[in-house]
Amino acid sequence: MEPRHVDTFDVGIDSGEGGGESTLTVLIAMCANLLVAIAKTIAAVITASASLVAEAAHSWADTGNEVFLIIADKRSRKAADRQHPLGYGREAYVWSLFAALGLFVAGAAVSIWHGIQELIHPEAASDFLVGYIVLALSFVLEGVSFLQSVRQASAEAEHYDRELLEHVLRTSDPTLRAVFAEDAAALIGLVIAGAGLGLHQITGSPAPDSIGSILVGLVLGVVAVVLIRRNIGFLVGEEVSFEVRAAALRALLAQPEVARVTYLRLEFVGPRKVYLVGDVDLTGDRAEHVVAERLRALEAKISASPAVAGTVLSLSSSDEESLTPDDPHPTVPR
Repeated sequence: MEPRHVDTFDVGIDSGEGGGESTLTVLIAMCANLLVAIAKTIAAVITASASLVAEAAHSWADTGNEVFLIIADKRSRKAADRQHPLGYGREAYVWSLFAALGLFVAGAAVSIWHGIQELIHPEAASDFLVGYIVLALSFVLEGVSFLQSVRQASAEAEHYDRELLEHVLRTSDPTLRAVFAEDAAALIGLVIAGAGLGLHQITGSPAPDSIGSILVGLVLGVVAVVLIRRNIGFLVGEEVSFEVRAAALRALLAQPEVARVTYLRLEFVGPRKVYLVGDVDLTGDRAEHVVAERLRALEAKISASPAVAGTVLSLSSSDEESLTPDDPHPTVPR
């Protein structure tokens, strides 16, 4: 993937409108989930459907999670200071991790527990039409939120030349991944709840409804575990993709003062923010103090990129092998 031609140093990360778009995506999801949670709760009380109780718990969990995601988005945008020279970007993964844990506990665990209790102590449902209307309305609202996350993810995936699902799993933006995953799980859960409610009405047995509640919980559990693992990965320290690393290497080699690059590591320190460490061989043979000034000037140029939180460059040794953008493993651990 060729880096785009921009005035600042381009490391191959699309940092343009992603942040603002993520805020809009989360706000739409929160409004949709709040309306859906209220409607499902009323329908669950009226119908006594186990699947609707599970769906209500799911939507309330999602609504609470959106609050964590808004905090994550806001906190990660704080400017760097002396205590945090690389900024506060990793806070996005901390708060998103809380949201994923909330989905697991308040969504998955509650749904599974309620489904099991309904199997042990079954209760007949009633007013099925109310349940169907609420599920249909919920599907529309969740669909609007899901389409917004798909629109944002599709635009970013095109930039990175990735498939949609691949980008959702690999993106450094945890809020986009969370909203996409939660909305997708919500739509699947609505289908399961509708099927459970319908079978309950047809057969007269509460068992399909209870099983539907358990299945909804299992879907939420799988989604929560995936989100937890991805957030932990970025908190521990995750390197950028091969495509982004290759773009950054091309940009470095395109600098007139850089003869070659022998080491390069780019690690995510927040959504669309990386920390760059590298070894370079500068052109010419200048005095030591001149070389130091050129190196610091190059670091400043790279760090001026909106996608770079910080840069540390060192001089290469003559015996070190040069990196090329086509090398599938251009970063060798020291």
